Amino acid sequence: MTAEISLGTRPTPARRDVLARRIRLLVAATIGYNVIEAAVAITAGTIASSTALIGFGLDSVIEVSSAAAVAWQFSARDHAMREAREKRTLRIIAVSFFVLAAYVTVDAARALAGTGEAERSIPGIVIAALSLAVMPFLSAAQRRAGRELGSASAVADSKQTLLCTYLSAVLLLGLVLNATLGWSWADPIAALVIAAIAVKEGRDAWQGKGCCATPAAAAVVPAAGGETDACGCRPGCDCCG
Repeated sequence: MTAEISLGTRPTPARRDVLARRIRLLVAATIGYNVIEAAVAITAGTIASSTALIGFGLDSVIEVSSAAAVAWQFSARDHAMREAREKRTLRIIAVSFFVLAAYVTVDAARALAGTGEAERSIPGIVIAALSLAVMPFLSAAQRRAGRELGSASAVADSKQTLLCTYLSAVLLLGLVLNATLGWSWADPIAALVIAAIAVKEGRDAWQGKGCCATPAAAAVVPAAGGETDACGCRPGCDCCG
């Protein structure tokens, strides 16, 4: 048997405006950082002949496209208009996941085939370490705001940012191992795992899967499932990240 959850736990209009404004600021910060990250990574990768660094830079470009889609959605001041743009934004994010997975897979295959040895890149190590420190905070802040607001697209974009964190860790490990031990195979192997995760997240975003639903979809849930947050997530559910 199902029962309606009281809508009193959903954000008030004033709170929705605050959350939407916060998401816009976080998305703007993500775009700004990724533009700089892309420029540094692609330049350093070209100088060092590092396909991993160039791939990381292109991932930043893809992240910008995902964040820009969310920025477009939340540029609407009216909450109903933002919800109307939700599905299209999710599709854009899903495609960005698929493009990222495809590039990372091809890049990893080329690296494993031995298409050229990359030189040591100190700027690459620095930008990877910096991204590893910055991206988790941006991702977590946007995910919290998205869950409270009930925006699946904001949560999906936060996962894109979190994936960038994983790629930063993979890149950093690969660059350090290559620079110190000459283990050029470590990075592409780990990158293939990241590609598999990207495919899963892209599929979920395309289908709108996960317990993170829009407020309208989360209005009716099984009463036996316990309390939910504004995003429709039950305690212990990790599908919202």
